[in-house]
Parts: sequence; structure tokens; C-alpha cells
Amino acid sequence: MSTFKNFIGVITSLTLLSSFSFTFLFIQSCKSDKKETKDEAIEIITENMDFQMPDSITSGWNTFRYKNQSTQTHFFLIDKYPEGKTSKDAENLVAPVFDSAMKLIMEGKTEEGYAEFAKLPEWFGEVVFVGGSGLVSPNQIGETTLNLKPGKYILECYVKMSNGMFHTSMGMTKDIVVTDINSGNKALVPDINISVSSTEGIIFNDTISSGKHIFSVYFKDQIVHENFVGHDINLVKLDENADLKDLENWMNWADPKGLIEPAPRAITFLGGVNDMPTGNTGYFTAILEAGRYALISEVPNSLSKKMLKTFVVSK
Repeated sequence: MSTFKNFIGVITSLTLLSSFSFTFLFIQSCKSDKKETKDEAIEIITENMDFQMPDSITSGWNTFRYKNQSTQTHFFLIDKYPEGKTSKDAENLVAPVFDSAMKLIMEGKTEEGYAEFAKLPEWFGEVVFVGGSGLVSPNQIGETTLNLKPGKYILECYVKMSNGMFHTSMGMTKDIVVTDINSGNKALVPDINISVSSTEGIIFNDTISSGKHIFSVYFKDQIVHENFVGHDINLVKLDENADLKDLENWMNWADPKGLIEPAPRAITFLGGVNDMPTGNTGYFTAILEAGRYALISEVPNSLSKKMLKTFVVSK
């Protein structure tokens, strides 16, 4: 340990140091070492249609720092597929069904499009969404903290290209293994608590000042909405010309113009917590400047469902 060797050198050359001084310095050194290695985030980088990250991670609480270095909006969603299923099954058996359905919907053949989902493999109903980041705009970083059990998982992003093709179909999936080794990390201590449910919508204390904040997101319940996904939490920075109706419509992927590139103007996605089962809690961390923001779920008619809430961050 280099720090310990440094202190031995100090003792040798400075023989007049008291034992008290040495003890103090040694304790401070150990504290410093522990601080440097604790709660290290797992970095995920997207440069194109990819998730650059380790193939295996520890179980328990981990913070995922998602750096979107691409020119498009992305998120990562962690799926627990049935035993034996991998990202290849997602790309070859699931994504084509969604692509063909979306093609028909974009052509105005909504009924035929929704009928395509009957072609999904029977086991698809067993897929469980266990969390992930909210949407992250280009050149932004989203930080999400989750508790994962050991097992095999798949990461995906299903934002759509301008032609309606899902990023999943472009290869934006990744298999990861969560090992039996526990990270030893603890749940974060939030200063802003959010609860979200199908009946009450998004509830939180919207008196927020500028600076760094840790948000907890408690999923009081979880249901499958009209667009076949559950509710989540996305943090959005609203510029002066932001149109809330455009944002609300865009957040529904089943809309022909929903979740498709480019994202609405005058908004910046800053992360959040993706779909999780009932009773689960995830966290996200963000540094907020003074201005106007929103929390929104990726569901149809989010405003009437109380899943679109605006708030102002004071200086």
C-alpha cells in the first residue's frame, strides 16, 4: 500500500515525530483510502447504437452513470428475460414484431398495427422490467441508482429512428450478468421523495432550490398502460419555448410521432428511473440550475393521469 510506505518514510526521516502524530496521520490515510474506493459508479457510454459497459457487475445497490455521447436521445432499460433468453431473442423475435406494428401504425393502419402484437412469443409476457435510466439527451449524463439481484439481464433502448425503426432493432441491446458478489453499497439518502402510481400519478414536494439533489422514486403500483409499458419517471429541463403538449405526445411511443427522433425542441432530458415493479424504489441524482422543469412518465395522456408535473427550481 503506497500510502503506508510513504508514512514509513516520514517516520524514518523525522524521528522527532510523536507517536500521537503518527497515529493521527495513519488513521486519516486509511479514511482517505476508503473514501476513494467506495460507491464507485458503473459507467455506461453510448456513442452510437451501443452500451459500452462491463459484461458483469456486482449485485446489490449500484449507481449507473449513463453518458450519452451520441447525437440522439437514449435511455437504458434493464429487462429480466425468462431463463435461457438473451439479447438475440430480443433482436430476432421481439423487435421485428414491434417494427412491423409501428410501420402499420405510421401508415395510419392502427388496428392492423396493434394486431401485430399477437405475434409476440408467448414467453414475452414473462419479461420483467427492473429499472434503468430515464431519457437522456445528447451530451448529457444521467445518474441512476438501482438494487439488482444476481442473474442474467438485458439492456435495451427503444427510442425510434426518424423512420420509425426502434433502436433495439439497430442493435441497441446488451447482455449483462449480475454476480453473486454484493457491492456492499447502501441505498442513497434522498432529499426529494417521489411516489408514482396509476391512481395518484406523480407526487412530490415541488419546492426545490438549485444545486445537487438525490431523488428517490417509489413505485406505489405498476400497471401495463395502453402502450404496453408501465410508468416511469423522466426529468426534463424546459426552455422558454417548450411546448408541454408536444412533450406529452412525444412520450407515447405508440403514437406515430412518439419517442421518435428528433425529440421536441426546447427540452433537455436529464435522466430519471425507468419502469420498476410495484413496491420497488430507485434513485436518480441531478444538478439543477434555476429554471423550469417537469417530471413525466412515458405513458399516453400523462397530463390527465397526473403523470406530468411541472415545477420551478429557485436560485
